[in-house]
Amino acid sequence: MKKAYFFACLLVGLQSVAMASSVSESEGPSAVQARATALTRTIAEKARLDEGQYLRVKQLNVRMLTEIDELKSLLGADSAALDQRLADAQARYESDLMSLLRPAQLAMYEQARTSMTALGSTPR
Repeated sequence: MKKAYFFACLLVGLQSVAMASSVSESEGPSAVQARATALTRTIAEKARLDEGQYLRVKQLNVRMLTEIDELKSLLGADSAALDQRLADAQARYESDLMSLLRPAQLAMYEQARTSMTALGSTPR
């Protein structure tokens, strides 16, 4: 049993190394970090995050952007599966983000988010 467990852990480790090496140089970890920082700054401005929240939101953004990049590389050929998995990732992200914000911050974030999207604009 120990051998099977060790073998499974070894396979998971090798798969993660292979996935990490398949990331292109232009979309490496520094690009994800830069995108996460920009996204976090925008959220921090809109929702007035404190320092602890800023760090947790940045970690959340890094995790979400990394997951999106991985899904695109794994499921790029299957658009239906990619769309479903991206929607699931977005739902998890929104849920995690909402749990980090206080009610007043959540209201400010929601108001800013709807004003930035096409759904928030009113037809004239």
